[in-house]
Amino acid sequence: MKSTREKILNTLLTERQATIKQLSEVVGINGISVRHHLINLQAEGLVTAEEQRHGVGRPAFVYRLTEKGMEKFPTNYLKLTNYLLTELEENLSPEEVEATFQRIGKKQAEESTNIDKNQPIEAQIEQLADQLASERFMLSWKKEDDSIILQSDNCPYLHVGKEHPEICKIDETLFSEALGKEVKLETCLLRGDARCTYRINL
Repeated sequence: MKSTREKILNTLLTERQATIKQLSEVVGINGISVRHHLINLQAEGLVTAEEQRHGVGRPAFVYRLTEKGMEKFPTNYLKLTNYLLTELEENLSPEEVEATFQRIGKKQAEESTNIDKNQPIEAQIEQLADQLASERFMLSWKKEDDSIILQSDNCPYLHVGKEHPEICKIDETLFSEALGKEVKLETCLLRGDARCTYRINL
């Protein structure tokens, strides 16, 4: 049996938009309770509200799913991504596949990072970690002899990467381009290591 929260999300998916009154009628609870659920869903970034005026009187709010809210429902992104990567690997040489992933990494660096190269490398890495946090990277670092070890405790490509580990070249290139230094992958979650680590020689 679906929860009230699930019923609200499903209604917004099928109807595309709805007022509190409409949701109350569909879900079968009073408007105050609907509003409470909507406040929580907005706080989670799953629902957005837009004010709509119809003549005189108080404006009505219309609620819709955000992109994040839409992603709560089943999609074929994973299957499609695996198909696309398999097609790439079957029709391109290993060198061409690597070059493709490098171009993607460079593009991500251009779009997602803006590092002040005048700062010490440690400050640059802190900037990088902050700027990529929204991309679901969990980056930390430590000094080791004449190197810095950049660590990631999660893998944004975990499910896809199990079948296509070559995809790690994207992040290696992303970090290299963002910091303007050679960054080399040393350990990898996809290989069964505890975390992904990248070495930056100083």
